[in-house]
Amino acid sequence: MSKFKASVQYGDWNGTAAADDADQISLSRYLETKGLVDEKEFLVASSIFIGENHGGKLGGVYISAYLFTPPPDTTVDVALDAITGPIPVREVELQITLEEYLGFFKRFKVFHTKRYLNLEGREYESI
Repeated sequence: MSKFKASVQYGDWNGTAAADDADQISLSRYLETKGLVDEKEFLVASSIFIGENHGGKLGGVYISAYLFTPPPDTTVDVALDAITGPIPVREVELQITLEEYLGFFKRFKVFHTKRYLNLEGREYESI
């Protein structure tokens, strides 16, 4: 079963990611303008997978958007909170470049830490 969490085959590095929507174009707006989202659907997640990379060259870039349809007269957050099992989403694979995807965000940061060191969320001081 799939989860809303990044994972790769070996998982040597784990981490977090954060992003701010761009002012002019967002992933939601892109989906709307391309007719890829129904007016009742709500963008709840996106993912990007890049691989197999060999010899310093990028392999395939796979970008997906995950859309959720809440029941009528229910907000998205209330509907999601009421679900105890897997969340039903429609996955839309996007045929866009890495640069186009990153352009949906004003700022984008990924932070990886070596998986067995338990560093995520700890403070550090650059010296």
